[in-house]
Amino acid sequence: MNKYSFLEDKVNELKKTGVYRILPINYGPIDHIINLNHHSVINLSSNNYLGLATHERMKHVAINAINQYGVGTGSVRTIVGNQDLLEQLEATLATFKHEEAVTCFQSGFTCNLGVIPTLTDKGDLIISDELNHASIIDGIRLSKADRLVYHHSDMTHLESLLKIHRSQYKNVFIITDGVFSMDGDIANLPQIVELANTYQALTYVDDAHGSGVLGESGRGTVDHFHLNGKVDFIVGTLSKAIGVIGGYLASKQIVKDWLLHRARPLLFSTALPPAAIASTIEAVKILSESDAYTKRLWENSTYFKAGLQKLGFDIGHSQTPITPVMIGDEAKTMLFSKTLLTEGIFVSAIVFPTVPQGKGRLRCMLSANHTKEDLDRALEAFKYVGTQMNIISS
Repeated sequence: MNKYSFLEDKVNELKKTGVYRILPINYGPIDHIINLNHHSVINLSSNNYLGLATHERMKHVAINAINQYGVGTGSVRTIVGNQDLLEQLEATLATFKHEEAVTCFQSGFTCNLGVIPTLTDKGDLIISDELNHASIIDGIRLSKADRLVYHHSDMTHLESLLKIHRSQYKNVFIITDGVFSMDGDIANLPQIVELANTYQALTYVDDAHGSGVLGESGRGTVDHFHLNGKVDFIVGTLSKAIGVIGGYLASKQIVKDWLLHRARPLLFSTALPPAAIASTIEAVKILSESDAYTKRLWENSTYFKAGLQKLGFDIGHSQTPITPVMIGDEAKTMLFSKTLLTEGIFVSAIVFPTVPQGKGRLRCMLSANHTKEDLDRALEAFKYVGTQMNIISS
C-alpha cells in the first residue's frame, strides 16, 4: 500500500490542469536583473520595490552588526533575545510612522498570526475585507472572536454589517489590507475610519504593500490619507520596500505591553537576527533622507502601465506599482509566464487558490532599479507573447 497516494493524486491533478510548477532558482542577489536558472532575465516579480535589498549602505551596516552581535540572537525576546539593536529599531519605526509604539515580529505573516488572536477574544467580532491577505485570514482563524466578511471595498456592505451586529459584541475590529496584493488597489481608509468612529469599532490595517510606497517618504497608506493617529493597529512589513525581513505592528504603547506578554510568535520563536535589524534601521534612514527611490518607483510604474494598456492588455484597476495582467484561464496564465521566460522576462503566474478560479493573472512588480530599457524590453516581450497566444491583437 502506498500511504502517500493521496498526495500523488493531488500533485497529478496539478499537472493535469497545467498549474504544476517547479521552483525557479535565483543564483545571485535580488535586483532588476537576476540570474534565474543560470539565465540573465529581467525580474518583474520581486517585492524589492525600492531596490534596497542590494543597497551598499544596507550591506555595510549588516556586516558591521554581524561583527558586533553575531549572526543570530539565540533566544526569544522574553528571555535574552531582546537586544538593544531591536529596541532601537522599534523606536526608529515608531518615530517614522508617527505612532506611539512599534512591536517587531519575525515576518509580516507571523505579525498577523500573533496580533489578531492576541487582541481579540470570545465576545468580539472581526469584520474582514473578502480580499484580505492569507496571513489575515489565518490570524482570524486562530481567534476566538466571531467573524464576518464584507464585499471587497464595499462600504455600503460594511456599514450594513455594523448596523446589524455592532450592538451584539463587546469589541468590533474592522480589518483590511492597505494595498491589496493581487490587484494593487488601495483600501478606502477614510470611509473605514469614519464608519469605525460612528459605530465605535477598532480599525486594523495591514499595510505590507503600502509601506515604502505610499505616503510621505513611504510612510504608508495611513499617511497617504493623512490619517496618522486615527487607525488603531497598523501592520507593516520589513521584507518588501524596506528590502530585509520582518514585520511590525504600530500602535499605542498599551497594545505593545500586552503583545509582549501574550503574542505567541514573540514568546515561542527566536527574535530577528542583528544583520536584519541593523539594515532595516538604515533603510528607514535612507527613506527619511530622500524620496528619490519612491519617485523612481512611481515613474517606472506609470510608464509600464501605460505601455501595457497601449498594447491592449487588461491591467485591472491597480492604483499602485502592483500591476496585474489579467489572463483568466489558469493553464493559459501559466503558459504565458513560461513563454515570457524564454524571452528573458520573469513574471510569476498567479492562479487559484491565490486568486479565484478563472481570475489568473501575471502580477508585475515594478522596482525603482528598473531602467527604461528594461521596461521597453519587457513590453516588447509582452507584445510578442500576447500576440502569439491571441490575448491581444497584433
